[in-house]
Amino acid sequence: MTTRQATKAATVEGDLCCASVVEAPLSEPEAVELARVLAALADPVRLRLLSLVAAQDEVCSCDLEGPLDRSQPTVSHHTKILADAGLIVGDRRGRWTWWKVVPERLGALQRALGA
Repeated sequence: MTTRQATKAATVEGDLCCASVVEAPLSEPEAVELARVLAALADPVRLRLLSLVAAQDEVCSCDLEGPLDRSQPTVSHHTKILADAGLIVGDRRGRWTWWKVVPERLGALQRALGA
């Protein structure tokens, strides 16, 4: 992970530090951030993509096209949305990007949902 990606992941993780929605009302900024993350997950392809990445230590973009039955540009579009939400981080190696899940971000999401 590059320094920029690590900084972004740390920042994104900190952005989702709201109390559980079942314990206290969300502030406007907390609701906006939580909705942004949930919107990233509100697509079946992205949910499958996240589960494929989470099931492995890391996975190459090139290995996601087949299981998702999607083209490389489509996979790139969906990985970008998940990465922008802080759920995965990528490490560019030559032509391909290797993706990893951000466990802290998933944990923060679970806590926010009261799970």
